[in-house]
Amino acid sequence: MLICTDVDYRPDGTARAAGVMFREWTDATPTHELVVSVAEVEPYQPGAFYRRELPCLLALLEQAAQLHPLDAVMIDGYVTLDACGRAGLGLYLFEALPRVLPVAVPVIGVAKTAFQGSGHAVAVTRGDSLTPLFITAVGLDVAEAAGHVVQMAGPYRLPTLLKRADALCRRAP
Repeated sequence: MLICTDVDYRPDGTARAAGVMFREWTDATPTHELVVSVAEVEPYQPGAFYRRELPCLLALLEQAAQLHPLDAVMIDGYVTLDACGRAGLGLYLFEALPRVLPVAVPVIGVAKTAFQGSGHAVAVTRGDSLTPLFITAVGLDVAEAAGHVVQMAGPYRLPTLLKRADALCRRAP
């Protein structure tokens, strides 16, 4: 099972992590959707965003794995921040996954903006958009990961199921 993830932070210091699960990269509709509430969230720290988001994603993925074994995880952001492999959220997640999953699974980062030093990311365009998405990955070849993102369902820049994860966590009460 594949999963697109996202996290929304609330003014009261809580967060909602959402996951949209699907079977094939070309699927247009999810198999399962889930939202996990996280009661206490670290404050935002410049340069250490992963400290805030990682616990939310781990809580979500632990519940998702109880529904189905996971084959890959997509995040909104970077796996690595530069060609030297400086860790981004996705690499921290990949390294932490053994805490909640029985086997390692690839993590694919889909970023909407270029990050200084992110020339290693594979830029892909989708739909009629001329604005690229920036793909990074760990656990599988980044070119293969980019190919998966390109073939995902949806006529717009962002794949439909990735947009669905964003909407799901923002709408959750």
